[in-house]
Order: sequence, then C-alpha cells, then structure tokens
Amino acid sequence: MIKQIRQRYLDLLGSIYIYNEHRGYTSIDRVLEAVRLRAPDDVALIAAIEKHRADERKHYVMFKRWFELRGQMPLRVDRTCGHIDRFVEIMFRRTIDDLDTDAIVARDDLFERLCRVISLTEQRGFKQVEILLRHPLVRHDRALVRIFEVIHRDEPSHWAPYDGWLKAHGKRDPRWWERAIDTFIHSELLFLKLPILFLNPWLRRRGDWADAGEGAGANGSPQQPLPA
Repeated sequence: MIKQIRQRYLDLLGSIYIYNEHRGYTSIDRVLEAVRLRAPDDVALIAAIEKHRADERKHYVMFKRWFELRGQMPLRVDRTCGHIDRFVEIMFRRTIDDLDTDAIVARDDLFERLCRVISLTEQRGFKQVEILLRHPLVRHDRALVRIFEVIHRDEPSHWAPYDGWLKAHGKRDPRWWERAIDTFIHSELLFLKLPILFLNPWLRRRGDWADAGEGAGANGSPQQPLPA
C-alpha cells in the first residue's frame, strides 16, 4: 500500500512538472520572439531569456527521460495544473494561447505586468523545489532528486531578467495582492487539485509526448540524460 501511494504521488508530481516545463519553454518562445522585435539591441535581456528557455526545455527533457525509464507516459493533466496558466488567466483575463504577446511586449504597462507574473511564478517554483528536495517520498527516488537538484541550481537565473527589466525601467515590485494571487494558485493546486487527481481512478495517460512534432530545431538540443 505504501509503495502504491508513493508511486502514484511521484507519477502525478512528474506529470504536473513535465506539463509546466513544456508550457514554460513554448510560452517563452513567443515572448522571446516579441522581445527580439521590440528591443533587438538589448543583447543582455535577450540572452537571459534565451537561457531561461533553454533551461525549461532541458528540464522537460529530463522529466521525459524519467518517464521513459519507468516505461510510462505522463498522466494527462491540463492547464488547470499550470501555475503560469492560472496566473496569466487571472492577470490578463485570457488563456496563454489567446494572449497577444506582440501587443503585450509593445506596451510597457502590459510587459511590466507580464514580467511580474513570470518572476513570481519562477520564485514560487524555486521555493517548491526546496520543499520537494526534503520530501521523504521524493527522496526515495534518486533520479527524481537529481532532476530537482538541477532545477534548484537553474531557477534563480530565471526570474533575474524580468526583475532586471523592471528595475532598469523604474517599475514597481509586486504588490501584496499579486503575491496573494500567486499563493492562492499554489494552494489551489496543492490542497484541491492534487488530491482530486490523486484519487481519480479515471485519470488516463497521454498517448503522445507534448513535444511530438516540434522538430529537431525546436528541441534546442539532443535528448539529455538524467543528471549524474
């Protein structure tokens, strides 16, 4: 029974993470394209966002390899389990897929809002990884621990370019209500959605990988092994 509970928890945890990592780098692709058009001379900002994108892709590939070694596909979770999905929907009143990225990057007030959303999301991810690295169920799986250790090392550089842009342009820090929304989204997933999914016997697995059909160019790099 304990083994089944542990496997179910890790299975669901990995499925939520691989969804968020894929959503992360595919969303950053759109931001990056728009930033290159708006500020082609801002080499430092573009390079920092490119690194963020590459890291998100790397994390996705590590989780993909983790599932492959288990001989399983991820569980079919959707945008209701995506932190950035929920944050964007609340702050912009539309889904990420419906977001006009070019219009947002073209307006300082909207890009400022997006920077705070991304920064808070990445900082939340860093805090959650620190918790998971101490979690007894996670620590039972050494491969998963190594993945989270890589994410823990990478994460601080992910909110830096967005905080840097806000500071360089004299924009404000997140307000209490923005932090409250971030906390609400996290609590909603942790205390409501995760238990429901855990107990849902009809939750099915994906039939294909989220990056199927993206092509070698979109991958950014060949398949990465699990960190040693």
